[in-house]
Amino acid sequence: MATLSSSSSLWHGLSLRGSQSGSIARTRAPSSIGCTTFRRSFVVAASSGFANENREFVIVGGGNAAGYAARTFVEHGMADGRLCIVSKEAYAPYERPALTKAYLFPLDKKPARLPGFHTCVGSGGERQTPGWYKEKGIETIYNEPVTSIDIEKQTLTTNTGKLLKYGSLIIATGCTASRFPEKSGGNLPGVHYIRDVADADALISSLEKSKKVVVVGGGYIGMEVAAAAVAWKLDTTIVFPENHLLQRLFTPSLAGRYEELYKENGVKFLKGALIKNLEAGADGQVAAIKLEDGSKIEADAVIIGIGAKPAVSPFEIVGLNTTIGGIQVDGQFRTSIPGIFAVGDLYDRIARVEHVDHARRSAQHCVKALLSAQTHNYDYLPYFYSRVFEYEGSSRRVWWQFFGDSVGETIEIGNFDPKIATFWIDSCKLKGVLLESGSPEEFQLLPKLARSQPIVDKAKLQNASSVEEALDIARSSLQVEASV
Repeated sequence: MATLSSSSSLWHGLSLRGSQSGSIARTRAPSSIGCTTFRRSFVVAASSGFANENREFVIVGGGNAAGYAARTFVEHGMADGRLCIVSKEAYAPYERPALTKAYLFPLDKKPARLPGFHTCVGSGGERQTPGWYKEKGIETIYNEPVTSIDIEKQTLTTNTGKLLKYGSLIIATGCTASRFPEKSGGNLPGVHYIRDVADADALISSLEKSKKVVVVGGGYIGMEVAAAAVAWKLDTTIVFPENHLLQRLFTPSLAGRYEELYKENGVKFLKGALIKNLEAGADGQVAAIKLEDGSKIEADAVIIGIGAKPAVSPFEIVGLNTTIGGIQVDGQFRTSIPGIFAVGDLYDRIARVEHVDHARRSAQHCVKALLSAQTHNYDYLPYFYSRVFEYEGSSRRVWWQFFGDSVGETIEIGNFDPKIATFWIDSCKLKGVLLESGSPEEFQLLPKLARSQPIVDKAKLQNASSVEEALDIARSSLQVEASV
């Protein structure tokens, strides 16, 4: 069986699991010819009681994966009159990362708004507005969370009781934000979690009338939301239990560079802190965070960014990976049930890769496997990035990218002025590389290095006088590898 390869040391917010060695054999998905034949007999027998007209292919979910899957159906000529997307969202699929970045900017900083970030603009593709789906003959059903599935009848039921029929099903439901318990104040007014546009709109309403903001979590969400809060000129504190920012990826030295930049922008840090509960004021709104040591931090708004969990409860019958959660799939994203696939932000040996790039690529790979004779297993190169402080008037914009695995020893080159690069080397091989403020050509080099894993001269790399020189050394290692 397929064993999907990636780093087991990285993860960042979403859901979908890859298969392990020795997992149960899956039934091959039908080819496009088989699907077409199936549809003809299926449509004839279809009941008029079904809420969807397009029943050959159904996607459940309205995030990145759904949008990129829809585009792939269109590219194969299999969307018009055949594909239906059902989503709990009120909008056509959009690029979710915008919600913790430009969407949160104040109005005078030109915030992002729909339809500006519908998929697939995040990867340089066409903006798929609601009109695009209509033009392509794709049926869309919004504001309808799926609550149950009948595998034998091949039907789905929504929260309003609508009955949907499917021939082949793609589950792309993503994740829900991990929450503080209600008894600990996790549901108090003024406490925010960000997963969709409604969540982001609620946070903006709080930011407009807040003076003190506390961000819980030192990962991607925490860093991005805190940077956005700076644009509102708010008293901002980041609280997290780890020793430094983004501990799953950043080295202590690299994290220190970013922490200093945030401090220069007025952000305060409380590291190694454990939260006991959130406290309400006389008006019932959140007023403070109480720590385990008894101290308190005042807050008008609290944003929780402590991870996510797979939103798969209606589909547990399909087959879960009980070790890490999520739906178990193979290298073609097939579940144990013939005709049912699952994509999104999860995959790997036994690890989460909860990231938008994986959501996009897994969706595309899945649809190609469903519609064609593609048989090669999904092979994902871990990729992470962040862009912050990109609003008008910012004194310093941050944009870093990472490719590969964060394993082995590290070599850091550069002074963060603005460039800095970190190389991960294991057994003399370059395993991963992170670059801040690179040029387009330099960023394009990173995946080539991470995928090829060339042998590098550590001493030569350590003695590089600049980021540019270090990248040239790594590039030359690629050329040596190619000539062998």
